Amino acid sequence: MKKHYNIAIVGGGPAGTTAARFATSQGASVVVLEKDREIGVPVRCAEGISEDGLTKYVDINQNWIASTITDFGFISPSGKMVVFHSPTIGYILHRRLFDHALAEIAADMGAEIYTKAYVHGLRRDGSKTTLYLRHIGTETEVESDIVIAADGIESRIAHLAGFNTKLSPKDVEPCAQMQLANIDVNPNRGDFYLSNNWAPGGYVWAFPKGENTANVGLGISGKYAGNKSVLEYLKDFVAEKFPKASILTTTAGGVPVSKALDKLVGDGLMVIGDAAHQVNPLTGGGISTAMAAGKMAGSVAASAVKDKDISAKRLSEYQKQWDKTIGKDIKRLYRLKEWAINLTDTDYEDIARSLDGLTPEQVTLVKIFKQAVKKKPSLVIDVLKVFAGF
Repeated sequence: MKKHYNIAIVGGGPAGTTAARFATSQGASVVVLEKDREIGVPVRCAEGISEDGLTKYVDINQNWIASTITDFGFISPSGKMVVFHSPTIGYILHRRLFDHALAEIAADMGAEIYTKAYVHGLRRDGSKTTLYLRHIGTETEVESDIVIAADGIESRIAHLAGFNTKLSPKDVEPCAQMQLANIDVNPNRGDFYLSNNWAPGGYVWAFPKGENTANVGLGISGKYAGNKSVLEYLKDFVAEKFPKASILTTTAGGVPVSKALDKLVGDGLMVIGDAAHQVNPLTGGGISTAMAAGKMAGSVAASAVKDKDISAKRLSEYQKQWDKTIGKDIKRLYRLKEWAINLTDTDYEDIARSLDGLTPEQVTLVKIFKQAVKKKPSLVIDVLKVFAGF
């Protein structure tokens, strides 16, 4: 590990390694520091992404794909299912393989990647930032022109750099997931179960990873957390719907379902991915938005290093790009999320009943959400703008 790099990225997930790839492609010297022992482990993700959300940032390798999604099913509290064709091809990934591949691509382009590198301190001094870390048990320091925080929802780096990363309870969803085997699932359909008995203020997902295997998980709104743990909700759901399942893995964590941080840059500092709360607040999905932010930030950072101007003003080009594109949709999706967490089981049944008898070809996301927001017509514009392409 060298003593100085143009760009030091803390976190080796899709945001961090994508930033590394685009920064090294422009000639910057880049190091990625990942605290865990292996890139992509543990997997704390439902692993779903659209084909469009993937191909914008990387060429698809079929080895990453566990299953291809062509349909979705919404299941009401009483068990009524509404099925519709996916507006775009979807994939359930092998996240470990996918994250490894993104890291390998960045490394092949010249980025240095170190695991078991826990960054615990940061000092900004003039035009340089020093990171204090423990790498495989040894204390060391790394100096860089620009630091990019890509270290997840609990981002220590963003906090140390003075960014306001606090989240209100309603803007964090506790989530838990099990990979189940010996279950009956449609290998090409992702299912969403909607009931406040199963997941108050959230939903349950069942994403197939083969003929008889699936990621089954749920997230609940933070405003309902406390009386019962998210893992207890999941255990009860699995016992009810998949009583013969074998549990292969169990994971849990938190997902930011807020607007992105108001401030994404400082002098020599940038924040991306979950650390910047750049997650779809309605679904909790964040792989594509993380790669989008990584591409923007990595490209801007490399250009700033070339120009020898790493001021917040220069780096704000990344924030401008974000705000003009994905940031606008995130704000609309946040308004929809604020409405959705208050839906009742009666609301879910009414939506399912209104679409009863329609074929999968006749059902669309716009139709579902327009029906859902009938009681709050001010959200119709948000629905149309967010889902216009669907």
